[in-house]
Amino acid sequence: MDKSSSSYKFLAFDCGATSGRAMLATFSGGSFSMEEVYRFPNQPLEVGGKFYWNVFSIYGHFLKCLRDLSSKGVKLDSIGIDTWGVDFGLVGQDGTVMSMPRSYRDPYTVGIPEEVFGTLPLEELYGRTGIQIMDFNTIFQLYAQTKEGFAPLKGAAHLLFMPDLLSYLLTGNMVCEYTDASTSGMMDQTTRQFALDLLEKIGVRHDILLPIAQSGTVVGTLRPYIAEETGMGEVRVIAVAGHDTASAIAAVPAGDPNFAYLSSGTWSLMGIETPAPVITEESRKENYTNEGGIDGTTRFLKNITGMWLLEGCRRIWKKEGREYSYAQLEEMAAYAKDYPGRIDPDDPRFANPQNMDTEIRAALSQGSFPAPKDDAQMVSCIYHSLVDKYVQVLGKLRSFASFPIERLHIIGGGAANSLMNQWTADELGIPVVAGPTEATAIGNVMIQARTCGLVKDRWEMRRLIGEAVGARTFLPSK
Repeated sequence: MDKSSSSYKFLAFDCGATSGRAMLATFSGGSFSMEEVYRFPNQPLEVGGKFYWNVFSIYGHFLKCLRDLSSKGVKLDSIGIDTWGVDFGLVGQDGTVMSMPRSYRDPYTVGIPEEVFGTLPLEELYGRTGIQIMDFNTIFQLYAQTKEGFAPLKGAAHLLFMPDLLSYLLTGNMVCEYTDASTSGMMDQTTRQFALDLLEKIGVRHDILLPIAQSGTVVGTLRPYIAEETGMGEVRVIAVAGHDTASAIAAVPAGDPNFAYLSSGTWSLMGIETPAPVITEESRKENYTNEGGIDGTTRFLKNITGMWLLEGCRRIWKKEGREYSYAQLEEMAAYAKDYPGRIDPDDPRFANPQNMDTEIRAALSQGSFPAPKDDAQMVSCIYHSLVDKYVQVLGKLRSFASFPIERLHIIGGGAANSLMNQWTADELGIPVVAGPTEATAIGNVMIQARTCGLVKDRWEMRRLIGEAVGARTFLPSK
């Protein structure tokens, strides 16, 4: 780590679909520390039957956070922004934000993929982009907006994905960062630029797209009036790995490439880091996706339902007067570890049921399993079912990987679940390394640190993270 005699401060704005937060990292003496300094709510806003993200509210919270930090004497070296993928805003020729960005939760894309496939076959689209088919992929949103005659799209001069749009509001400069652009279903995996011919084929505008830039690009400095009004001065804004999962994977504390990762939370993403995309007929049929990672790598991964199942049950149990902490849930699962019931976590019936507990019980009954006698057996069922899914997906990943998978890194909130980590290690037969839980924000600030010259590459980043976070290793006991 260079410049270790100096102290640097980096701010990560980590925006999720339900809330956002700001994490302040301090680099000093060859190590770093982090603290949460601001948090704010975020949710889609329905207007006239359309669902939007209130990007101006998010922007307002950014400014308030900067004012708060400035009032405390904090001086920043840079700022980075990460968000969810696929969604975008539209900017006019004069720089005006034409509309709040449409949300991926807007049902306007239902049935759109099938309509697109009538002109652009699924096999051709996946073969070029390597992205799994989901209704809300950017390419389908643009098609839907074109079909409905969405006025902001007609008058737009530029398309900016959510992290880039927020960076634009802060700096007045526009970039299109690789990791977020890669989730769009519009990027050619060979050129790593947008597949303009595919968009032209389905009648979607492509003149609004910017060239794709790699993570770590300096977007610019805070607009003069923001620098003055917040008291922050001319702070640089850096296009980090704008897709939150890409920032999280950047924080995997691995020492070599022979690993798989599990970003574990309400939803889980399990995959491998590869130098090139993996696009085959089998990967298409199995619905694996190729998304951008740092240093031009590819995150070849599978989306898996995660603790959504448990959170759904917890909501029902709370209404019925039974509330459990996460520590209690682990104890309950351990107590009922021998309950044999299993479900497929990715069964569509669990996507958004009115009563998750009832839905799981119905699935167990259809699978000829004994009904759970209590909540403890239900928790055990969920934990074991998720572990079984991890085993299944890792087996598939091994068939795609060009290297041996010697360990699994679990990051995100699920890294704190010691019982599931141990069960996962036992069933996989390889070590499970758990942590960091704050992977997204750590990856965000590490890319800023690299741009500042404090670390030279992703392996040095990961070594430093490993030394700082104290990841815990679970060895197979079988």
